[in-house]
Amino acid sequence: MEIIHVSAECYPVAKAGGLGDVVGALPRYQNQLGHIAKVVMPMYRTKYLYNHQWEVVHKGGANLGYWWFEYTVIKEATNAQGFDLYLIDIAGLLDREKIYGYDDDTERFTAFQIAVVDWIAKWSHKPSVIHVHDYHTGLIPFMLKNCVGFRNLADVPTVLTVHNAQYQGWMGWDKSHYIPEWDAWKWGLLEWNNTINPLASAIKNAWKVTTVSWSYLDELKYMSNGLEALFEYEKGKCSGILNGIDTEVWNPETDKYIDDHYKALDVKRGKAASKEKLCETFELDPEKPLFIFIGRLVGEKAADILPQVIGDSFYHIGRKMNFLILGSGEPYVESQLEILKAYSAGDYNVYIGYNEALSHQMYAGADFLLMPSRVEPCGLNQMYAMRYGTVPVVRKTGGLKDTVIDYGEPDGYGITHLYASVGDVTQAVYRAIELYEDKKRLKEVRKQMMKLDFSWDNSAQQYINLYSTLQ
Repeated sequence: MEIIHVSAECYPVAKAGGLGDVVGALPRYQNQLGHIAKVVMPMYRTKYLYNHQWEVVHKGGANLGYWWFEYTVIKEATNAQGFDLYLIDIAGLLDREKIYGYDDDTERFTAFQIAVVDWIAKWSHKPSVIHVHDYHTGLIPFMLKNCVGFRNLADVPTVLTVHNAQYQGWMGWDKSHYIPEWDAWKWGLLEWNNTINPLASAIKNAWKVTTVSWSYLDELKYMSNGLEALFEYEKGKCSGILNGIDTEVWNPETDKYIDDHYKALDVKRGKAASKEKLCETFELDPEKPLFIFIGRLVGEKAADILPQVIGDSFYHIGRKMNFLILGSGEPYVESQLEILKAYSAGDYNVYIGYNEALSHQMYAGADFLLMPSRVEPCGLNQMYAMRYGTVPVVRKTGGLKDTVIDYGEPDGYGITHLYASVGDVTQAVYRAIELYEDKKRLKEVRKQMMKLDFSWDNSAQQYINLYSTLQ
């Protein structure tokens, strides 16, 4: 099969979260299974663009409403990612460094999607399936089925993967003319709650819909930012396929970002060496258990409760532990975490921003990873952590519920709690310290975690099986 993944993100080209990690790994594993998987994404002005070789494969033009734009498709020339990577450039819209956050994001991603479909419509053949990811590419299934100029692609199967249903790409009806000529009586296939909703449209028009964990699919029927009834109605074509992780990139035996490599047999030595360096860098005490948080500092991740969790843990439990935070997000949360540094007694620090190398070093050197998320469709961080022998401390929601079993249960290996509340997380921290002090049990938990297989091999095959039902 020839599989075309269309996405706003793809690691290491451009990444804001788990979406980038998935699109950067899944196609390579599908190729290893004997298929031809390709990725198409916007041509942002990132370091990756300037550090690789490219060839122009197509130039074209299309309309975004009344505005005619020209686009260029370039292909990475060396197959550096293990799959064909295509970037689409539209001058004035996609030629920027950041992925999101612009006032004209609606125009940027709508034009991108139009260019993708316009280009594929000019191929001498049709792909086996077009796999779109989240709302940024959610209009493509509608356009393939209903736009006059693309009717030659109407029989190409489409699959939507919902990585995060909180963001839906809402557009006012005053922008409906952006979409290439379509039958106006089909407006219902674009609409949800009196507005154009690209994610809702993709759920309605895609041949199949997947979510990134089984539990998240269940949760979407009662917690999907207004789309609950739609997920319930369309449940017949929905399925959950748990994300995997790239076990080549995330491997403590070979990780290019850490100095002291280790495997399960010598995890204690390897982690101790990494922890020593990490604590030296951030002025922490390596004798204490180290708790880390890595991710966006937003309400979804419950990052807003971290300052009080840290403060309450020190107050109620004592200064028996270290905390190290890596992330960026809401300015208020960032400032509160920065303020906490003034009260540190060699047991707290924070790095505001994104730092891929540091994240690897933290997974290698930490004892525990905090993930108190209010919403976590799949979560990759807990899988990365367990690969490095770092115990995840997670709320039982979405993919966290599917991948972490509390060590108090039979065959358990993590620490779980029910609510994204200060009290629940603080209690979980207390339990983690108890586990840390029980060296024998900690050794068993680490050994068990590092045996778990969260690779893409199984999940990639599940997607292939899904595509096969559409041929």
